Amino acid sequence: MTVSRLVRFFLALMALSVASWTVSPALADDAPLPLDRQVGQRAADFELANTLSGKPVRLYGYAFAKRGAVLVFTGTECPVGNVYMPRLAELAKKYEGERIQFLAINSNASETAEQVAEHARTFGITFPVLKDERNKVADQFMVERTNEVLVLDGQAKVVYRGAIDDQYTRKGRKPEPTREYLANALDALIAGRDLETKATAVEGCVIERVEASPSINNGPRVHAAAPTIAAYYQEIDRKVQVGHVTFAKDVAPIIQNKCQGCHRPGQVAPFTLASYDDAKRWGATMREVVAERRMPPWHADPRYGHFENDRSLTPEQRGTLLAWIDQGMPLGDVKEMPAPRSFAEGWLIGKPDVVLEMPEPYLVPAQGVVSYQHIRVKTGFTEDTWVQAAEAQPGDRQVVHHIIGYVVPPGKNMGDAVRDGHLCGYAPGEMPSIYPDGTAKLIPAGADIIFQMHYTPNGKVKADKSRIGLVLAKGPVKRRAYTLGIANPALRIPPGDSNYEVKSRFTFPWDAELIAFMPHMHLRGKDFLYEVTPPGKDERETLLSVPSYDFGWQSYYRYEEPLPMPKGTRIDCTAHFDNSENNPYNPDPKKQVRWGEQTWDEMMIGYIDFSVKVEDAPTLQGRQAGGIGDVLRALRGQGQRTEPAPAAKPDEKKPD
Repeated sequence: MTVSRLVRFFLALMALSVASWTVSPALADDAPLPLDRQVGQRAADFELANTLSGKPVRLYGYAFAKRGAVLVFTGTECPVGNVYMPRLAELAKKYEGERIQFLAINSNASETAEQVAEHARTFGITFPVLKDERNKVADQFMVERTNEVLVLDGQAKVVYRGAIDDQYTRKGRKPEPTREYLANALDALIAGRDLETKATAVEGCVIERVEASPSINNGPRVHAAAPTIAAYYQEIDRKVQVGHVTFAKDVAPIIQNKCQGCHRPGQVAPFTLASYDDAKRWGATMREVVAERRMPPWHADPRYGHFENDRSLTPEQRGTLLAWIDQGMPLGDVKEMPAPRSFAEGWLIGKPDVVLEMPEPYLVPAQGVVSYQHIRVKTGFTEDTWVQAAEAQPGDRQVVHHIIGYVVPPGKNMGDAVRDGHLCGYAPGEMPSIYPDGTAKLIPAGADIIFQMHYTPNGKVKADKSRIGLVLAKGPVKRRAYTLGIANPALRIPPGDSNYEVKSRFTFPWDAELIAFMPHMHLRGKDFLYEVTPPGKDERETLLSVPSYDFGWQSYYRYEEPLPMPKGTRIDCTAHFDNSENNPYNPDPKKQVRWGEQTWDEMMIGYIDFSVKVEDAPTLQGRQAGGIGDVLRALRGQGQRTEPAPAAKPDEKKPD
């Protein structure tokens, strides 16, 4: 090769390297990044320290010596990312013989090399785990989130970027992946085939950069909502005017009152927001979830009802948080910082009078799907016991998705309990059951409690020992509280239907007072509506509208004051489901969906908490004739009905 040809060769190589660093027009315009950015381009070389060995690792040293390389961007506290760590370890081992090198890259600014190495050891990762100081490599590859993988061929060309597979999302999980993107990309690379899918969207945590870059962590990806809701939010946002804000004076009070209930040690949130440094570290993530109105988790249409436990931000609070992040997250004068907020030790209901705990820990595996567990716990109550507040508390919040405590009266079985004996529940975001003075639930003498446990593995083997705390009524009980599910178990959701409607209704056979709501669906749930029709009238009024249902947060909506429900009042529930391919959380859009407990099945339940006068509850004095189950079955017999499932079309498959 002549000197001039050699010079031209190196100039071309430099041009390829520079091209992979160039900011695309999409980035410059602050528009959403294209999924296939840099696919087909050769990656520029980089060198980072391996946190497990301390030795430097050079990309080209692996890419040119192997058949290919997998770059996976990780974080130590991302829940979706952590549950994939065992999968990555398995894939790295599987493809090691095919000369595919896995490299993990941590670009989070505040996570140290020591923390990154410890995280890798915890999950049994043996391939190199690199620390990307000042997020230079994340910027190089235009990576926004942890959990994103890039597959490079033997010449360091990007052939795939995106998700590992479609099994785990922030909303739920499938029993098995239906699309194994990374494995398929590697198999095609090894076989020398073109990839059918070269880029996919990624669910993960926003990478914490040294300086938040709007060109990388660009604006919110707003989920679709009803036009009237969108117009309402646009109107109130337009009126908000925010000047210069600081953490100490303006932001800390909002975080204390709206965020720290979950974002503190021992609670359901995956990270804490106890200090300025915590808030600054998670600023990019905070901006995304606040802008999208995903956090704090509150899904009620603000135009209907007033709820005691409303977690939503006011327009001014939302504007303040977004302005603070956009202004560079200044601390301000620490003298203006509010005093730290104190929380009840252990329990939101205060110190319980009685604690009922699972007799033995349950071992949750690192991966996969765990069937619902039903664990029976004896109360030891020798007389009827009135409960004014009840709280289900996970032993390990990282793996407990939900708990439902059911009362099993003497002589009754599990089926009676699940249908009729709801005591209290827990799910991410749900509040404990608390009733007004003089109102309580009854646990009959000799009853047991069934703990229905839904576990979601998080990448590590965990031992859970959950419990339920009870605060007993201290004064006379004048009203008996019930939880009723206004359900339609006959639902049949056709494959591919993006807006399937399901209805149910209930009519109060006695005078009652409505206390709270909790709509419940699974991963195909879109929206849920409660409407009321007073006796003798035809016009419905909206009680609660949830226009964008989120299975990941089972919200409980408790009225500031109980709402009278005269005898004959009817409640109608209407829900819509998206069983199409456009629903990213859909386990299988080609399947007709029926009622079932697991998340890949569906449910349609409009839970309500209500109370009646003790003297109106017919079985209180004659418990041998029944109990809670008989009371609610009597209610169903007098009022509840479900809409029949629509007839199948001639070309529609029969239910499996």
